[in-house]
Amino acid sequence: MKFGVEAPTCTAGMMYPTPFVTAQDVIRVAVEAEQMGYYDVGGNDHLSTMQFIRDAWPEPPNFFEPLVTLSNIAARTSVIRLTTGILVLPMRDPVLLAKQVATLDQLSDGRVTLGVAVGGYRDEFEGVAPDLADASRARLAAEGIESLRVLWEERYSSYRGKYRRFDNVESYPKPVQSPLPIYSGGNVEGSFRRAGELCDGWLPAKIGPDRIRSGRAKVDAYARAAGRDPSTIATALQSVVCLGDTKEQVRERFERSAFDLFRKSLQTTMTKGVDLDAYFDANLIGTPDEVCAKVQAYQEAGLDHFCASLFVGNTVDELIEQMRLFARHVMPAFPSAEGTAA
Repeated sequence: MKFGVEAPTCTAGMMYPTPFVTAQDVIRVAVEAEQMGYYDVGGNDHLSTMQFIRDAWPEPPNFFEPLVTLSNIAARTSVIRLTTGILVLPMRDPVLLAKQVATLDQLSDGRVTLGVAVGGYRDEFEGVAPDLADASRARLAAEGIESLRVLWEERYSSYRGKYRRFDNVESYPKPVQSPLPIYSGGNVEGSFRRAGELCDGWLPAKIGPDRIRSGRAKVDAYARAAGRDPSTIATALQSVVCLGDTKEQVRERFERSAFDLFRKSLQTTMTKGVDLDAYFDANLIGTPDEVCAKVQAYQEAGLDHFCASLFVGNTVDELIEQMRLFARHVMPAFPSAEGTAA
């Protein structure tokens, strides 16, 4: 099993208080993650603050652009993989994005995994791209993935979609990796379809083993229908991590954090119908023994990778202490094929 850490690029105000981190704090989390043996470090993506953040906090959060931040992390690390967990693809121009990601893959000697999705907050998308307010974000995401493939694989690249179009673009250098892995983020039908038809992995968030199994079956069906081998598509999961010595300590730690604000912000979308107890069950929240049992259940469900995991804490030091606890008590029980703890 592989384990990753989400660096707090754009999580202040969502999972953490404001203010929360400086740019150097973000880099510190990534460097320490590599030293602890984690497999990947992620960066999530927001170009503007959402309304629920503006309503909840008196000060705006610092959102650090993930690709630029991961480039700095690449210069400070040597083996940890660099993941976008996740990049909101409908807000990104594909020609510029292809250049940025290929450059990052070159600078990091082939360590990039690009997690992409439609994004969880419609108000942010409409504020950033008002001319596309009536567009299908699912279609934009699919066209974005198709565009990236063309730009990375062909010398002279052209694409004509409903929303994304470019002609005779020569974009070099190409990524080091061929193909550079793209993971489809999300828990809904469109995410399954994009993973099966277009991507190298499926990256849902905050769901339990049973939903991993059922979602993976849909990904496989879409892959076969597209003439692809499902075994070439990885299954990853973004989970919330909160460890403590007792159940009571864990619950108190979670409830005094800002994470419950984030959970509630998605109650009409990703966490619809999920109460707090169900949320705890579907994430790596509990005592070390309880979390190890959960990891085992996910492994039996076919999960390959806990990607860009979100560690609970109200300060950077608390976040890093949770990373240490997980690395000390959970990771050694699940050695990876690479021969490391992660």
